[in-house]
Amino acid sequence: MAETTVARTLGDWLREAASRAPREAGAVIAGRHLGYRELDARADRLAGGFASLGLRRGDRVCVVLDACPEFLAVWFGLARRGLVEVPLNPGAGRYLMRYYLGHAGATAVVCDARYERLVRECAPESVRHLIVLAEPDPGLPDLPVTLTRHRLSDLETHATGDLAEVDPADPAVILYTSGTTGPPKGVRLSHRANVNLARHTVGLMDYTTADRLYSVFPLFHSNARYCSVMAAIEAGAGLVLDRRFSAGRFWDICREHGITAFNYQGAMMSILFKQPPRADDADNPVRAGFGAPCPPEIFTAFEDRFAVRLTEIYGSTEVSIVTDMPPWRRRIGTAGTASRNYEVAVVDERDEPQPPGVPGEIVARPVRPGWMFDGYHDMAVETARSWRNLWFHTGDRGYLDDSGFLVFLDRLKDTVRRRGENISSWEVERVVAEHPSVSAVAAYGVPSELSEEDVMVAVVPAEGARVDPAQLIGHCEGALTSFAVPRYVRVVDALPMTPSQRVEKYKLRAEGVPPGTWDREGATDER
Repeated sequence: MAETTVARTLGDWLREAASRAPREAGAVIAGRHLGYRELDARADRLAGGFASLGLRRGDRVCVVLDACPEFLAVWFGLARRGLVEVPLNPGAGRYLMRYYLGHAGATAVVCDARYERLVRECAPESVRHLIVLAEPDPGLPDLPVTLTRHRLSDLETHATGDLAEVDPADPAVILYTSGTTGPPKGVRLSHRANVNLARHTVGLMDYTTADRLYSVFPLFHSNARYCSVMAAIEAGAGLVLDRRFSAGRFWDICREHGITAFNYQGAMMSILFKQPPRADDADNPVRAGFGAPCPPEIFTAFEDRFAVRLTEIYGSTEVSIVTDMPPWRRRIGTAGTASRNYEVAVVDERDEPQPPGVPGEIVARPVRPGWMFDGYHDMAVETARSWRNLWFHTGDRGYLDDSGFLVFLDRLKDTVRRRGENISSWEVERVVAEHPSVSAVAAYGVPSELSEEDVMVAVVPAEGARVDPAQLIGHCEGALTSFAVPRYVRVVDALPMTPSQRVEKYKLRAEGVPPGTWDREGATDER
């Protein structure tokens, strides 16, 4: 599909895309409809509302919302005003939410009423405006004098007025990745990088006004934002966003809404494939799936069973679609070849290219400007380290075959991948270490029966203390995002350490789940 818009800022892009989309085109989000032209008008009004608060071009505004029409209106209203959106996981525990709000240096926070108490408890002094979707809960404590509360609907009553000039290279969003060996990093993406990714997705998938896209992923992830929401608007296609993935109802939902394409990631494909076969499995309107990874051992069988064709990609929040493998150019078991917008290589520890078939770190760089992130927010050292020798270092391990197809092997980063979510070992370890019975802890991933990994923690008891695994998990709940709460707790006398006192996690991973490990899903303690 040829590029049909010339706008490079999100505000201008939305105006153009909405005006050429069919009048009835829009999104169904958690059961509520929002037309694209209505979205454009609401973005105008909210841009004026944000301006009325004195928010200025470049100010950062955190968004703590579940998927809903208001989320989209806030997203594009902020962009039109020239503000930097910082969407956060509403399910984050207090520890991580406090880090996000403080590190982002936000001037304002938009949240649902159900998250207001959490935001109030965690907001730093830099936050001057709290914008909520409902009236205040009378049970909440008084606001500090430095913080003013507003209803989102009241901001939509303002005229748009004169808006700040927005440049395509301005930052539009900061998306926080999962922390690896350190705190989570805020990926700074420009307006044109967002627009470019949406257009790339539409061209790769050949989306048109006849399509209807479906996603179950949250709007604080790049997947749903740019490869579903913005891709649908760019193509003038319909869109359905659900807040949760239901394996049992997935195909019935697709039939009910006339879905023609869906996004996938994590263990989603394995879970769908493990559902009991039905006579009508292939009787659905879906033509295409987009994402990664579908395990190679079920790839062809999945396509045949559900009468769908899959397009796999490899990328990250920082560098979007580095490689792609559409149905007409595929080698199952790989992530495809370099996309038209990137160069890709595999290098050793000295950044020397590896020969075909030899593993190393996957690195990438765009072939033209405006296709990748502009750095990590307030992390200059990490930005420079990731971009050394003019290649973005993904922290992933793989190799290129003789034909240039990329084979992903594993992650060099210290993170756990569970059901499509990247979990910060750093965050898990900090929370577990706060428990008084724990002296030392290592968090890491072990293979899951649903593909990818589950979270395990190896803990050393404090002197004279006994670690109660069930109690430790109770300590984690609420402080950690729900999907980051460990499944396994292993009590050990000591952690394996290097001479420089770093935990040798590869040794722990190699031991898997030894007998005597406490399993939260089994709720048994065999020690």
